[in-house]
Amino acid sequence: SLRNVEDLLHERGIDVSHEAVRFWWHRFGPMFAAEIRKRRIDGMRSSQWRWHLDEMFVKINGERHYLWRAVDHEGEVLESFVTKTRDKKAALKFLRKSMKRYGRPDTIVTDRLRSYGAALKEIGAADRQETG
Repeated sequence: SLRNVEDLLHERGIDVSHEAVRFWWHRFGPMFAAEIRKRRIDGMRSSQWRWHLDEMFVKINGERHYLWRAVDHEGEVLESFVTKTRDKKAALKFLRKSMKRYGRPDTIVTDRLRSYGAALKEIGAADRQETG
């Protein structure tokens, strides 16, 4: 918390007010967060990552939709996508969007939904698929 930052600086002999720390956080916090996010994404592109893909049913205004999710091997949700259909076209759009943002994973773990296999075959990553 910001109070902890104030206390840590005080222990090191730097006297600042809580308002100064809050001002610095609002001014420089987004820059630091963007840099951390950028380094994390760059690190993911260079390493061998395993994605778990799944879809689930959700109701939005009484209509059935499908929520597609990509989760990395650390349990971090990388991407989520809502569609009205659960076919190859929707899976292809989801996979392209995810791979464009995060790069290609080493292994993609999916359920036995056939649209995943068809979409991965079209992308050229059918050999990376594991079902489980």
